[in-house]
Amino acid sequence: MMGIERRKHPRFESFNLLSYVCLDENNHALDQGMGRTLNVSEGGILLETPNPIDPKHTLVLTIGDGKVRTGIQFIEMNEATLGTLKRYVKAFGKA
Repeated sequence: MMGIERRKHPRFESFNLLSYVCLDENNHALDQGMGRTLNVSEGGILLETPNPIDPKHTLVLTIGDGKVRTGIQFIEMNEATLGTLKRYVKAFGKA
């Protein structure tokens, strides 16, 4: 049985990277980071962020639009950094 759609606007999947700044009531920056959109409508965006966003605060978004691919080669890396990179790559292999 389908539920009744109560949203004012239809939502569409949208996977875009973005950066955000979370501002308090006095427009002071409290947090900033990277996230991504999951869906979008004329009424709002569903975001995935590493930290929860307090609904009382203002969120300033910069959404990436258009993409350019750039290959990066690692030239110098100490053993600790190389170990971190190896764990990171291994984690992606399990996803």
